[in-house]
Amino acid sequence: MMNDQAQTSASLQQAVISPGTARDFFALLKPRVMSLVIFTALVGMLLAPVPVHPVIGFAALLSIAVGAGASGCLNMWWDSDIDQIMTRTARRPIPAGRVTREEALSFGMVLSFISVMVLGVFTNWFAAGFLAFTIFFYVVVYSMYLKRSTPQNIVIGGAAGAFPPMIGYAAVTGELNLDTFILFGIIFLWTPPHFWALALVKSDDYARVGVPMLPVVAGPDATRLQILLYTLILVPFAMLPSLLGFGGLAYGLTALITGALLMACALRVYSKREGALANRVAMQMFGFSILYLFLLFAVLLVERLMQLNGLPFLPWPEMLSLKGML
Repeated sequence: MMNDQAQTSASLQQAVISPGTARDFFALLKPRVMSLVIFTALVGMLLAPVPVHPVIGFAALLSIAVGAGASGCLNMWWDSDIDQIMTRTARRPIPAGRVTREEALSFGMVLSFISVMVLGVFTNWFAAGFLAFTIFFYVVVYSMYLKRSTPQNIVIGGAAGAFPPMIGYAAVTGELNLDTFILFGIIFLWTPPHFWALALVKSDDYARVGVPMLPVVAGPDATRLQILLYTLILVPFAMLPSLLGFGGLAYGLTALITGALLMACALRVYSKREGALANRVAMQMFGFSILYLFLLFAVLLVERLMQLNGLPFLPWPEMLSLKGML
């Protein structure tokens, strides 16, 4: 009798406690997404008109990064049922059995609380509240509702990934300005064509688990048209930092050149619709879109660092600027 109880207790303990390593728990944070969040939040911080104290800046970036990681962790907790079916996600820590759902939920909740509290204590509670709202939006609004209920999931849910520059700016100033809304808009418009390019290739996965991604509901041809339309809006919109004066000549030229290349990718996705070539050009669009967004924010970052260090900043030509009209 005692042996049976001991065996039952051991079995229950084994079912609750996973063999997850530190690497597995780090993977729950979606580190690639987290790195993009850190980068865009840093740009938002440095665009602030007041200097950033190094300690406060580091604490703010760390808090935003941890908050983004917590969102990713809670997303994996919620989506673990479909992750184990989809080939793209089957090796994630929870479906692979290396971390339990209970551990992921606890880990994500603790990190969410810590990130918001640290940001509030070191910066201001407006920024902390904005971070808390972003976590809620990604986990509850997007992951729990939008993702499985509407083909516009990635459009509306993409707002969560576009908030970090605004949070970074708010952490320094306690407020928002037009520049931060422009940065938000760039990421917001970038997200659908970026993700739908991948969804075209992985549509069978999404259909298998009943997630109504646009290629599953509307079909691949309609998705290709939407990718093209969003890219047509994104490319000129991404010129606004130079036209409004917080991006310089280098940014404007980068936005023009990379925008033309992104448009070429979108046109190829729209025109190449059959066989392996269709998947190849879609993945090229997906990959280049990451580089596109990185280059835009990298040039903004470099230009701002040059300004802060008294180095020459080449403005966009005044005759093409909108700054004087606002």
